[in-house]
Amino acid sequence: MDSNMKDYSFIWWIFTVFGIPVAFPWVIYHLINKIRKGQQKSALNKQVVMITGASSGLGEALAHAFYQCGCKLILVARRKEKLEEVKSALMRIHHNGPTYTPIVFPLDITELDSLPEAIEKILSIYNRIDILVNNAGISYRGEAVKTSIDVDIQVMQINYFAQIALAKAVLPTMIRQKSGNIVCISSVQGKIAIPYRSAYGASKHALQAWCDSVRAELNNENINITVINPGYINTDLSLNAITGDGGIYGKMDKTIKEGYLPSFVAEKVITAILQQNKEVMIAPFLVKVANFIRYIIPTLYFVLMNRRARKTTFT
Repeated sequence: MDSNMKDYSFIWWIFTVFGIPVAFPWVIYHLINKIRKGQQKSALNKQVVMITGASSGLGEALAHAFYQCGCKLILVARRKEKLEEVKSALMRIHHNGPTYTPIVFPLDITELDSLPEAIEKILSIYNRIDILVNNAGISYRGEAVKTSIDVDIQVMQINYFAQIALAKAVLPTMIRQKSGNIVCISSVQGKIAIPYRSAYGASKHALQAWCDSVRAELNNENINITVINPGYINTDLSLNAITGDGGIYGKMDKTIKEGYLPSFVAEKVITAILQQNKEVMIAPFLVKVANFIRYIIPTLYFVLMNRRARKTTFT
């Protein structure tokens, strides 16, 4: 036997003695975990799920994730043609188990006075809503002092007032059902504010506060309020962001381009619902550290944000 064969034999012996005992439990753990997740997801089967902003990005990914759980979907957004495209894509998915034709419901959530009537129409379809996913939203880029107050109002209208108006319209039914889940897609910026995002951060902070208050009020109603605080997600959010003068930003930020895949975040949302989490931050480690610093060592946080503002070139 030459030296190469001896080396391979020794490596194989090492793997047999040490590798297999370590690898086998790892494989078993992941198999059990996969089966457990599949069993958990079956709990969502036949649940009526209403998703706003379902025509693209994270909303579209959420539609796919819930559809594969056997949910009855109500897809909400302004653009009917885009919703129809999402519906068609869902219908082409092979799914082992019962599937239900998604309902397309065009709606402009900024028309607050029309939302109660819209929810009544939606409720007439299945006579219930088990999960409301408040996903629709708008981003913003601009200098706070130079931003028109109309822009601040517009961002707040979409990211805060429309979200709570939908929740207020749905909650009486959930209370009668004695079950339900309101999922609000917020942002890391709902916990920590950063320069040149003042309107956006303010709207997400407001949504966070509302959810925290309502969660306590509904503690005895078997209704869960889940806030999802993701970091950057690879969507068109920055392309569609509004600027201080009301224009469209129209740029793909590097942080957005390198952000999480929408499908990854959607799976985290599903897990949060199944585990009845109150709040989940989906973000890199350093972002979580920044969140920790904000509340534990606020002075350091302020220094870091000052430095960030100086380094940021905004045009």
